[in-house]
Amino acid sequence: MTMPENSTGTEALRPHAEDAFAHELKALDAADDRPRPARWKLSPWAVAAYLLGATLPDGTVITPKYVGPRRIVEVAVTTLATDRALLLLGVPGTAKTWVSEHLAAAVSGDSTLLVQGTAGTPEEAIRYGWNYARLLAHGPSREALVPSPVMRAMADGMTARVEELTRIPADVQDSLITVLSEKTLPVPELGQEVQAVRGFNLIATANDRDRGVNELSSALRRRFNTVVLPLPATADAEVDIVARRVDQMGRALDLPAVPEGLEEIRRVVTVFRELRDGVTTDGRTKVKSPSGTLSTAEAISVVTGGLALAAHFGDGVLRPSDVAAGILGAVVRDPAADRVVWQEYLEAVVRERDGWKDFYRACREVTA
Repeated sequence: MTMPENSTGTEALRPHAEDAFAHELKALDAADDRPRPARWKLSPWAVAAYLLGATLPDGTVITPKYVGPRRIVEVAVTTLATDRALLLLGVPGTAKTWVSEHLAAAVSGDSTLLVQGTAGTPEEAIRYGWNYARLLAHGPSREALVPSPVMRAMADGMTARVEELTRIPADVQDSLITVLSEKTLPVPELGQEVQAVRGFNLIATANDRDRGVNELSSALRRRFNTVVLPLPATADAEVDIVARRVDQMGRALDLPAVPEGLEEIRRVVTVFRELRDGVTTDGRTKVKSPSGTLSTAEAISVVTGGLALAAHFGDGVLRPSDVAAGILGAVVRDPAADRVVWQEYLEAVVRERDGWKDFYRACREVTA
């Protein structure tokens, strides 16, 4: 497969979903004989197969993009097939952005109609802005108007995405109410409006764990069907997710193959799950939880960083010394309180665990 290129002609570091998995989407399109909603690239069944993984009649393997309950994906896809917007809710690191991107890629063939929510996101990012040179020269006109990703999605019958909706100021959030309820976006300066055509919908992501969150108004929340993405139910599922994502990222960065580091991946996941849950895997020892979320996404980051260390400063095999610093950085967010939690966990749990002596020594070394 030819790698997508950016504007300078070089390989993209992080291709969009529709580019990275173009061969899978093409194979699904060819095999998909089910009804498709207006302007959808695939049927709802095929969109779910793209996210959950499948083997097509011609032997093409569709890799899973989301490892979790099938019903969650089915409800999310079905929501997009109606006129109701979709809100993906969950703690940080539950693949909300990842699922959002792949849903948009499978439904519309374009995941780039994106509004990134921050505390400084202006209303223009959701509605529209102006080319001020044209505005000053000729006054308000359609030529001077700069459409937002949401406006473009409405006009073209595409899927728009709003990431971290609850980080956007409340008054800016509410600019979505008319869009989602009336399916129209007024442009009072021109005495016009943009009406959504069939195929338009919106996917938003949000979490309520981080500080600085702006709660959604009840009026806006009613416009969404909320789907909660849970943390992986089992350690095996989380190990599988981490291994898959690290393998994908590692191939793009020319890092060693993941199978060489599965033991360390399982250790990282075990540490994160025990500290998140406040109890060891066997249920015998209670432990304190640090202030961070210790999400699956953070585990992926720790392992990817460890593989880079192994590749550039080791023998290419992932070892405890390669992941120890990354784990310390993920656990100790509050230098005072979290360091005590981590040191107690090391001494009470890691030190006594069979087969973990090398891991204990590596963690003690970076902690000291």
